[in-house]
Amino acid sequence: MSEQTVSTTQLKRVLGKKELYGIAFGHIIGSGVFALLGVGIAMTGRAVSIAMLLSVIIVLMQALPLILISGTVRLRGGFYTIVGFMWGEKFAGFYVLVYFCANISLAMYALSAADYLQGIFAEIPITLTAFLVLTIFYVVNILGIEGAAKFEIVMDLIMAVALTAFIVFGLPHVNFAEYFAGDDFIANGPISLLSCGVLLTWATAGGSDMIMLSAEAKNPTKDLPQVIVVATLAVAVFYSLISIVAAGVLPVEQVADQPLTLVAATIFPRSVYLFFVIAGALLALTTTLNASFAWVTKPILQASVDGWLPKKLAYIHPKFKTPIPILTIFYVIGLLPIFFGFNIALIADMTVLLNNILFIFICYGVVFMPKRIPELWAKSKFHCSNTKLHIAALIGGFSAVISVILLLTELSYKEITGTFIISIIAAIFGYFRHKSGKVHMEISYEED
Repeated sequence: MSEQTVSTTQLKRVLGKKELYGIAFGHIIGSGVFALLGVGIAMTGRAVSIAMLLSVIIVLMQALPLILISGTVRLRGGFYTIVGFMWGEKFAGFYVLVYFCANISLAMYALSAADYLQGIFAEIPITLTAFLVLTIFYVVNILGIEGAAKFEIVMDLIMAVALTAFIVFGLPHVNFAEYFAGDDFIANGPISLLSCGVLLTWATAGGSDMIMLSAEAKNPTKDLPQVIVVATLAVAVFYSLISIVAAGVLPVEQVADQPLTLVAATIFPRSVYLFFVIAGALLALTTTLNASFAWVTKPILQASVDGWLPKKLAYIHPKFKTPIPILTIFYVIGLLPIFFGFNIALIADMTVLLNNILFIFICYGVVFMPKRIPELWAKSKFHCSNTKLHIAALIGGFSAVISVILLLTELSYKEITGTFIISIIAAIFGYFRHKSGKVHMEISYEED
């Protein structure tokens, strides 16, 4: 293997603003809006639309420090690069293992897509369908990030039509004179409204993950901050209108804890309903799967280049410029629950808590920019005083803390214990792998 193929500098820098927006929209708009709106209605009634907007405020607070750093340097390893040069090499090794565990459940999107299809066409086999869905997006991403991004844009447009139809068909059924009146609005008080906003961050988050595509973006420091903010705000408006329909067409007690398809069946003719389920719910899952395949490999790729993992994993195809070995690892792991029913989702659930704790460090790590990259920070269009930098970091970290607190109330004792065990293993891995002398971390950030 030539030295040239073992570097994230060899990735194609082909993602312009249009492609980044396409991936961002596809990644943010996922199954969360279909699964969580019913839960949100149960928590706060028809104020779920307000809770949706609150969730976006929380998400953007968390994104603030990431906007500062992604607008300053190209981060070829995404969050891994931030952790490495802000907090040190051993911490980067710890992050590698946690990140890998937290992102091994891509098959869940494929299985959920198969479940949706079987709900319409009962004869469709779940296993074969999930296998085909996962394989399609694996192959699409092997053939190059540019093609995957274009495919994402097409799927986004179809999905947008389906979700817009839900709004257009649904709003005339909403009685706005009654919507904001009565006990059904902010049903359980302001605390429940805030809690619902925190919960719905699972539906509106995802924009910051575009930092993982910094290595393949044409102008990351210019485009990524804008994409993160605009895509998140646009989805917020879209989701809020969907929330009004979800909570306003039928009585609250009927739609609480129910999927979005219940209201869809009420407002749509059968043919349009089928289109909504296929082009809306199904594409919400598959666009997230495609986007995840596009960005999930970058920290592992850079970690392999740096020696935390075998360097052979860092192979980049000379024509397609894609990290085929790492894509294949995620693909094979994704096949395990499809064919054998392995509970990989349990591992992912446990590491989500630890991943959010690490995100607190990522957010606060930006305060080290004046020390770690003084010249690049001085030239950054986001350059500000140390005081403002600390405030931005604290705002982002505080938002991550809220997420951690919510997770602690949702996870079982068994899952929290498992998370602790994973953290111990990750710490041991980081320490001994670094001590082995095989780790030689390159500088994976650079001026745009």
